[in-house]
Amino acid sequence: MTRVLISGAGIGGLALAQALHRGGLDVAVFERDPAPHSRDQGYRLHLDADGNEALRACLPPEVLDRVRDTSGLNGDLVATLTQRLEQVFAQEFPGIPDAEISNVDRDTFRRGLLTDRVVFGRTVAGYTITGTGRVRVRFAEGGADEGDLLVGADGVGSAVREQLIPGHGPRDLGLTCVYGRMPINAETEPLIPAPLGRGFCWVAGDDGTGVGFAPVRFRHRPGGYLMIAMVTTPGAVGPDPYRTVVETTASWDPRIKTLIGYGDSTSFFPITIRAGDRVGPWRPGPVTLLGDAIHTMPPAGGVGANAALRDAATLAAELLSGKDLIDAVAAYERVMLPRGFDTVESSLRMIGRMTAR
Repeated sequence: MTRVLISGAGIGGLALAQALHRGGLDVAVFERDPAPHSRDQGYRLHLDADGNEALRACLPPEVLDRVRDTSGLNGDLVATLTQRLEQVFAQEFPGIPDAEISNVDRDTFRRGLLTDRVVFGRTVAGYTITGTGRVRVRFAEGGADEGDLLVGADGVGSAVREQLIPGHGPRDLGLTCVYGRMPINAETEPLIPAPLGRGFCWVAGDDGTGVGFAPVRFRHRPGGYLMIAMVTTPGAVGPDPYRTVVETTASWDPRIKTLIGYGDSTSFFPITIRAGDRVGPWRPGPVTLLGDAIHTMPPAGGVGANAALRDAATLAAELLSGKDLIDAVAAYERVMLPRGFDTVESSLRMIGRMTAR
């Protein structure tokens, strides 16, 4: 039986593990975090038609149902507004079927995708190709494991990518995103301006700084939150990220100031925005890459999670097709590389428009 090793239990790695295990392959997922929730990586994720199709292709019915039941209520608006909440652009998406998932909470989504094939507290630090063509991974914590294929799904700082294609890591775009959230409850719900409560709204400040607002209202449990995501320059973010957002928006529409004032100050944290540069094909072998480990996606357009899910579905389909392993990997990479980097470039154009850069 083919044994697939996956480095990283993020969204793409977990979807791939579900698909391969469902298809009868032996799968092991190695995750550096000691537990399912150990790091702040963000809050609300947007899922589009491609992401939904990939989930249907990858997940067993009971897992898909679990993911759908724990997702957010579907929104119907994407809009851009000024800091005075004047509408600049709006696109409506009426009538999204309940069976479709338009948004999820990242942590809840990840837990819904978890499988017993995940081993926590194991950091893949590197690999070697054995004389028989198998892959032997070594762990930073000590020890090793072996399989027929290694998939680097280990994100922006991928150790697998650095060994497979050295020097092709993502570049810093000179921007920082400060993520946080405001709880939605009986007190705060009436305070949310109508557009901000219907979907993703980008509020553009006069100085080029912008703040995205998007709700997550869980389908089958009370409460939820309004995600707040401010994009600015790294030097503008002080030691207290929440205070930075408060001060940056102090002169904006009072309704925005009220929302941020109700924000959970402990939930705010910064991340550096990076993007992958296009990489040409390499010689296919028993090691490949998936998602942000290869085509690091800036957070514009909400396409990062969808790109990783599409990678997982494409790779799973090839590995389960009955092809020779290396032929299956080659077929996957022929699709994944141009598709992923085309999406990166689209996201870069969008973030340029959003930040007037």
